[in-house]
Amino acid sequence: MAARTEHRSEPPRLWDVLKGGSRLIRRFVHWHPWSFTLAVLGAALFVSAIVASAVVVGKITDLVIIPVLEGGEEIGNKVELAVLAVMGVALWKAIGITLRRTAASALQFRTRADAREKLIEHQLRLQLAWHDRRSTGDLLSVSEVDTQTGTFVLAPLPYATGASLLLIGTIVLVFATHWVLGIIALVGLLLLVSIDIRGAFSLFTDFEEAQYERGAVSEIAHESIDGALTVKALGREKEETERFSRAASTLQERLIDIGVRFAGFRAIVESLPAAMTIIILVVGAVLATNGAITAGQIVSVAYLLTLMAFPLQLIGFVIFEMAHSQAAWTRVQEILDAEELVDHGTLEARTVADGAELESKDVHFSYTDGEPVLSDIQFEIPAGHTVAVVGPTASGKSTLAMLLARLWDPDGGSIRIDGRDVREFARTELALEVAYVAQESFLFDDTVWGNVTLGSDVPEEDVLRAMRLAGVERFITELPDGYDTRIGERGTALSGGQRQRIALARALVRRPRVLVLDDATSAVDPSVEIEILRGLQGAELPSTVVIVAYRRSSIMLTDEVVFMEEGRVVAHGSHEELLASQPGYERLLRAYEEDAARREEERGE
Repeated sequence: MAARTEHRSEPPRLWDVLKGGSRLIRRFVHWHPWSFTLAVLGAALFVSAIVASAVVVGKITDLVIIPVLEGGEEIGNKVELAVLAVMGVALWKAIGITLRRTAASALQFRTRADAREKLIEHQLRLQLAWHDRRSTGDLLSVSEVDTQTGTFVLAPLPYATGASLLLIGTIVLVFATHWVLGIIALVGLLLLVSIDIRGAFSLFTDFEEAQYERGAVSEIAHESIDGALTVKALGREKEETERFSRAASTLQERLIDIGVRFAGFRAIVESLPAAMTIIILVVGAVLATNGAITAGQIVSVAYLLTLMAFPLQLIGFVIFEMAHSQAAWTRVQEILDAEELVDHGTLEARTVADGAELESKDVHFSYTDGEPVLSDIQFEIPAGHTVAVVGPTASGKSTLAMLLARLWDPDGGSIRIDGRDVREFARTELALEVAYVAQESFLFDDTVWGNVTLGSDVPEEDVLRAMRLAGVERFITELPDGYDTRIGERGTALSGGQRQRIALARALVRRPRVLVLDDATSAVDPSVEIEILRGLQGAELPSTVVIVAYRRSSIMLTDEVVFMEEGRVVAHGSHEELLASQPGYERLLRAYEEDAARREEERGE
């Protein structure tokens, strides 16, 4: 269990937070401009209805309520007109709310879906070296939590955009009523916005750290659950629970601290409109006494400020969510900015009827630690031949197999198919040329048939032929629903040998010209393995087959053997030639056989 390096970021500048948040918003709006436009239009309708309602209330006060109560005028049809005016404004407001909420929801959810799609697509194009440096749990957290949090700003954004228009309308209306009231309102609103900006800025680093700590929690949870068999077998349940608890407690403390500070800022901000309304009423009463304004105008201004309380809160939420979303999106952007892409050419594979000639020229390779794994690998495999790669542990066999399938690229030299460097093939074409089957077979939570076809439109006879060659037909009748049996996540409902055979069928159904098997039948009984290899040799399958093998019985079925030691090709020839010329080769096969015999005896006991 590797220790996780804690993330610490330098405190940002206020301008950087605002600029970064604005840039993030522009990016999202660019993705779905029409949804944003409709949402802002709905918000504008809503806030204009708020201003209109304040005007209507003021007019009703001056033209209906005061004349009737103080002047004794007849009510007549004034009530009906007042009710119609109020209902008209209410309908106006309802249309704005419906349009804003519908378009804003579409904007947020579509943007979130786009972000996740872009993120996954980019990750799948990155080199395996990049994936080896990242935790699966943390990547899951980025794909789920950070993309969701990163788009939170879109929820209040359209309303806040409309609320900004409301601010302008309010200031204009209050100044039109009286300049003194306008100055009071302007100062109060500027104070409110400045407090929101300062609060969001002060919490930015905490928001960012919280996102990394969420990733740590997800990383430990994924590791513990994925390794449940090991945890339970070694009795480590308590230690794993404590490890998760420590990470969860750290996140909890961070979120509590954010919540307390956020609530403090919100308490101040939410009290300002009420305080401003009281000041406006007191000053307005003095002005009304002097005849500078009417009672209806005071009511309009006070009513408008009362209605502004929630829209003003939304402006504050946008500022806070801008910092929150930017902190989360930083983690998403780290992945999107990763440049370790697998470069592909434009060369398309030729359609031929036989296997491909495979060649390794001066190949050198090392992993990220820099230690050489392969050195000066050179060999040629004729088209249609079956070749066994044999060697002791850590001799580079599996690494060579992955290079042949271009899962990694060599540091020097080249792997060639029919004289063409595999790096020249187009992205989709190489998968048609080369199929790779690993020892650890990954299966999806799907049916047997679905795991073989992977959603491709493959003729049924081709699927059945691949199943037969891979030996799947030997156990398919034992499954409850045959080919339609769901095999569970990672194929947990099957044995190791059954999973390997399904993975082999998945490769064969694509009729590759080069088939690379990295000990892909190790969990299969020797007799079944021999049957599968003989089937491959006798099938009408245009494949050159490369097998990382251990069993003598399997090696003897191949046309050639590549013998490796310490990352180098020691010998290349037939099985009989290597037995005669390489004492190390004979000792290795004998050691494998003795180890297999010992294991058989232990199982028998």
